[in-house]
Amino acid sequence: MINENKLGRSVVMNYTLMHKNIKVADLSLDEETGSIVEIGEIYNFAHLPIGTTKDDLSADRALLNKWWTDRSIPASRSGVRDALEILRVSTPKLLLAKCYGLSLSDQYWVKPINSDLEWEVVNFFDNDFSEDVGDILFGKAKDSENISLNSPDNTSDGCLKKRWKIINQKRCLLKAGSLPYEQQPFNEAIASLIMDKLNIDHVSYSVMVDDEKPYSVCEDFISRDTELVTAWKILQRYPKPNHLSVYQHYIDCCKSLGIDDIVDKINQMIVVDFIIANEDRHLNNFGLVRNANTLEWIDVAPIFDSGSSLGYDKVTPNMDKQSLIVCKPFKKTYFEQLKLVTSFDWIDFDALKNIDNEILGILNDADENLIDDAITGALHHINRNSVEHHISVENQEEILLVKMDAKLIVQVIINIVDNAIKYTPKGSHIVIKTKKQNGKAVISIADDGEGISCEAKERVFDMFYSGANKIADSRRSLGLGLSLCKSIITAHGGEISVSDNTPHGTVFTFTLPVGEVQLHE
Repeated sequence: MINENKLGRSVVMNYTLMHKNIKVADLSLDEETGSIVEIGEIYNFAHLPIGTTKDDLSADRALLNKWWTDRSIPASRSGVRDALEILRVSTPKLLLAKCYGLSLSDQYWVKPINSDLEWEVVNFFDNDFSEDVGDILFGKAKDSENISLNSPDNTSDGCLKKRWKIINQKRCLLKAGSLPYEQQPFNEAIASLIMDKLNIDHVSYSVMVDDEKPYSVCEDFISRDTELVTAWKILQRYPKPNHLSVYQHYIDCCKSLGIDDIVDKINQMIVVDFIIANEDRHLNNFGLVRNANTLEWIDVAPIFDSGSSLGYDKVTPNMDKQSLIVCKPFKKTYFEQLKLVTSFDWIDFDALKNIDNEILGILNDADENLIDDAITGALHHINRNSVEHHISVENQEEILLVKMDAKLIVQVIINIVDNAIKYTPKGSHIVIKTKKQNGKAVISIADDGEGISCEAKERVFDMFYSGANKIADSRRSLGLGLSLCKSIITAHGGEISVSDNTPHGTVFTFTLPVGEVQLHE
């Protein structure tokens, strides 16, 4: 609902701030700036965002505005100005209302006044979302006339390029590195490896490459019933007494909220950050997880966002210069911060022996890509005749990283699917399946057409061979295409074969070497 603000002539948009399906407070947003200009009736004080309230049980508009602004894409993020131009908005805050302010980090959203929308219908944990905003933020061309803004990418923080994708029904965050070295994605994977070996609770990252650029990929550790509350928000809610350090005050706050093992968890974070020389463990890069339904505090959030480390922006001679390494969040130097650790007995240094070979493996696996992305890319280029066929994709419940040249594998999938379209009747079904088996990625493309004779199956990968057993020109025959597919798969160290489908039809199957990926559970 839009009306004229009684305090002026600016146009405002009226919403109710919701916490899942709980009404929290009425808000008015300025249509031109996206800022909160007025707080109306408060329905549930306890469910207001942490750090936005006053002691007199009222909401602080300045703090609520800061919370709303922090929810949006930072104006300083690389490429955001070009993106805003394409999206035809003047400020990132205006994108928030386009997706109801929904995020994949918590359960808050804004509901238009008098709307009958429900959280179950709009949330991004259970429902699909558009990849248009993510594509634009990653510099991919889009038709500005047909862009959907229903995306959690409108509510992603941080200065590095990042986007959300649904990969095998999991919500996954892809994040780029910064110039000149683009090292952060590799550092995330290396930090994950170190924390695996030290048995530290963390979000697991792997590295993938898209269009020759590296990205880290991780699964969302927040679910439809939980939410992340950062240390910054907790400290905003409970102001620090002058006689306490930030470290001690945060420890005290967490203990008062029932997090009894907070000292041990902070010990681990400080040690890991020392090992990797993390320079960006600011107060929004760690925190607690709480139950969004009951507001019960659950645990310390797993360690995440460790990419700005290992001299990510430094030339080699400067990497070991302590004066150039930024320390956060409690002290100015890491040697001072290390003194806050109350015990080192938990560290198994033997677990880190020979880790250098595994780190080299991460750096050498920069050619890993998601097979799901290759399939999606191929289907975008499939012959228009495919609209008369039923094409579906079935994946196992896992992220499947594959060591491959993505463009070549896209071409393999295009050739095989085009082959199925050409040689099956209209209305036929084509099913693409992926799975991990015996350390390899197995991709099968099956149709329910008439099938291929035994004689043809033996020669189908021969150059210029056609099903009619005669030389055919390259425009009509896919013999050359299937021969090329075999060459590409063989060059990747994989195998390709053809077999009968049940009860009728053909199945082309090929294998590829898999990359290493571990998801946080």
